[in-house]
This record gives sequence, C-alpha cells and structure tokens, in this order.
Amino acid sequence: MAVHGVGLQINATTLAMVDDVDPGLYNFSEVLCDSVAAPLDCGYVIDPAARPVMEQLAARHPLLAHGNHGNEFGYDPLDETPGVRRHIAIAHEMKSPWYADHMFFGFRESAFMWSSPLQFSRLEIERVAGRAAALQDRMKLPLLHENAFYYARFPGSEIEEAEFIAGLVERAQTYLLLDLHNCYSNSVNFPDYDHWKFLKTIPLDRVIEIHLAGGEQIEDWYHDFHNHYVPEPVWEMLEYVLKHASRLEAVTLEVQGPAHSAKSHAVMPDWPFMVSNDLKRARQLWDSIRGPGGRA
Repeated sequence: MAVHGVGLQINATTLAMVDDVDPGLYNFSEVLCDSVAAPLDCGYVIDPAARPVMEQLAARHPLLAHGNHGNEFGYDPLDETPGVRRHIAIAHEMKSPWYADHMFFGFRESAFMWSSPLQFSRLEIERVAGRAAALQDRMKLPLLHENAFYYARFPGSEIEEAEFIAGLVERAQTYLLLDLHNCYSNSVNFPDYDHWKFLKTIPLDRVIEIHLAGGEQIEDWYHDFHNHYVPEPVWEMLEYVLKHASRLEAVTLEVQGPAHSAKSHAVMPDWPFMVSNDLKRARQLWDSIRGPGGRA
C-alpha cells in the first residue's frame, strides 16, 4: 500500500473519533513521531504503550511520519536531536515514504514560544541547509520542510519566508510539506504577507505533501488551532497547487483543537461530521483535477 491521495493526521483528538469517521474517506494516516517516541533516556525507540495503537492504525492504512519536536534545525549537535535519535527509526518502522518536520525551533523545552520560526536570512539558509542535507542523508528518505505558522518574525530576518524556503530546498536538495492553512493564517495576521505571492515564489515542484486545517479568530489574532472547517481561501489555494505541483503525493487534514492548544475551544460532538466533510471535499477536489489515484 502506498501513501497517495487524501489522508488524516492521527493525534489525541482524531484517535478518539477514528471509529466515527469512515476509513474509506481517506487513503493513509499521518502519525506524529513525537506521540509514539520513547524518552531519549530509555532503551526503546517506540514507547511500548504506543506500539499497539500504531499497529492498529497500520492495519487500516499506510502510515506517514511527521515530527513536531525533532529540533533538527536548532543548534544542538544533529546526532543528539530527537529527530535523529528517535524519528528516523520510527519513520522506517512505519514504512513511511518520507519524513517531514516543521521549519522552526521545535523542542519540548521551547513550548512557551511554540512555532518560533527560523530567521529568514541568507546566512540561515546556509546553516539550515547543511543540517537538512545531513539529516536527509542519515534518513535515507526524502526530507520535507513544513512552512510555519508564527506569531512574530525572528529578529534579523532580511528576506521573505518564501524566498528563504526556495533557497533552502535548492541548497539542501530537500522537499516541502506545504501547510496551506499556516500560509493563509500568516496572511490574515500580517498585512504585508501575501499568500498568493508565497505560492508563486516557492518551488511547487518540490511539494510532496500538503496540510489542510481550520483555525479560530480570537480578538485581533487568527490562530492555527486545527479546530474548525477548512476555510474557503485554503480550498482555493489547494485547487491551485493541485494543478501546479508535479511531485505532489498527499493531502493531509489536521484536526486537533485542545490537543494542539489549550486556548482552543473544546472538541464538539459534530467534529466527526466536520472531519468527514472536509475529507470528502479534499477527495473530490483531488479526483476532479488528477483523477482517482492520479498525479499531475
């Protein structure tokens, strides 16, 4: 079974409702490596308590590996990061065709500044590209970078995020997980951030996976809480990318709510209906542009 088409990210929220969503609506399950990884100071790679759940998921669908707290692009020695010490082996255990992680400083101790982006500078392109190329070599799998939702740009940033991404993947010869909701959210919160300009600047031929999600407006800020239907502008962006991303293999829906942020509203009884509707719409759009099982 190959990872291809439309999938659902499995996390604490979606795991609780997985029996309420028709498994025929999606082709694969994306699993967060952090949620199944054993602590770094023990002898296991996968937490023994998490293994049965992972095996149950694998019996239903192919699995796709994703990371939040791999910290591959921070400043610790690469071989000491959770990304290398845990996520590589987990990705291979899942038989995942690639591994993706966020393009931000992602380690558990930094939770108070969650989603802090890298500095968008030419100097950082060189530093991060070196680590990314080394990580991809160690993984023996394609490495995908996910563009971040963020609350503030990192001090010293001198170029746009899209230019940074384009330079990084060219230098490292890596690939992209394009999070369309992150891109949309940044465009809502920052007046000078144009999501269409972003899509026309990054190399779409490097996009292998897409993330879809919904968010929530609280006072003056739109948050990437993964707790609502996918908004209309994100569907418009998806249609555009489906037509132009020649290597695209997967579109993944994210739904988390309080599992993503304590500030999100609680999981509602109608969420399985919401998940099912967004999966159906994503599948219909995929099939209309690429055909069932099709590629660009």
